[in-house]
Amino acid sequence: MNNLICSRRSFFKGLAGSAAFATIGGLGLSGCGGDSASDPSASDADPAFKIGVLQLTEHPALDAANKGFVAAVEGAGIGASISQQNAQNDQSACQTIASKLVNEGCDLILAIGTPAAQAVAGATTDIPVIGTAITDFAASGLVKDNDAPGGNVTGTSDMNPVADQIELLGRLVPDAKKVGLLHCTAESNSKLQIDLAAAELKKLGMEGVEFTASSSNEVQQVAESMVGKVDAIYTPTDNTIASAMATIAAIANEAGVPTVCGEVAHVEAGGLASLSINYEELGRRAGEMAVRILTEGADPAGMPIESMGAAECDLVYNGQTAEALGIDTAPLAADGATDVTA
Repeated sequence: MNNLICSRRSFFKGLAGSAAFATIGGLGLSGCGGDSASDPSASDADPAFKIGVLQLTEHPALDAANKGFVAAVEGAGIGASISQQNAQNDQSACQTIASKLVNEGCDLILAIGTPAAQAVAGATTDIPVIGTAITDFAASGLVKDNDAPGGNVTGTSDMNPVADQIELLGRLVPDAKKVGLLHCTAESNSKLQIDLAAAELKKLGMEGVEFTASSSNEVQQVAESMVGKVDAIYTPTDNTIASAMATIAAIANEAGVPTVCGEVAHVEAGGLASLSINYEELGRRAGEMAVRILTEGADPAGMPIESMGAAECDLVYNGQTAEALGIDTAPLAADGATDVTA
């Protein structure tokens, strides 16, 4: 029976790239084990491809990347079932879920967030792995080189246009002398962004002062400790900081301290402004890479990590926060910025 199933899957994979096959398979949300009970629309036939998704935690940026990936796969009409798994920001859960997806024989695994990708990469060197919402794949030990990954892992990077974001901070808070750089010590990619931000602040004659939390439980206390010590705050694309951004923004705004952020969800939670990566687009590009691997035989080892340039990012601000802080947003509006509260 297993040989028959494998033969059928191989047959469907061969058809996946044809126009005729586009009418056969939809995108299911069944598990990689093909449990049709979890998907009432599933048929008795195996899907052409089984994709596992391991998302580090729930917050708007990662959710948007997930959405973009699914839309790209669904739009390609390749006949794939998707097993959606969320580790709820638990490192041990990442390891458990990664092993589960590998053991279920997924044809490809999407890992959303650095710890999720590290867990999956540690669980398999054979199954293609697409990562997204990861700042630096090479620095995180996921690939040999971002331009030539050299293994079974590739994907899309959310490396921020940090220099442009700090320039934005300088425009909005020109009198700032000290800027708090808030990040979680458990996220190595956040430290990379913080170091870049500190260097850019120095060029503008400002001092970057690091404030760190080791977990979400410490964020509120650390944010409160910044009050009175800094003139502005910068937050990178840090999953722990993102999950607590509403609390950080409430503390900062009450103290009259503007916060320039790594991405739009931070602004929607009360931060002042950002030149933001579009995470849904980032996920969509990851999905397109997955489709090429599954249907065209593309090799992750030779697929460079893709990223978005500053020109592709979205300039956004929070009009309510700006009004409360007395920040003039007319120059931003003139540059085509979007008010997330409008």
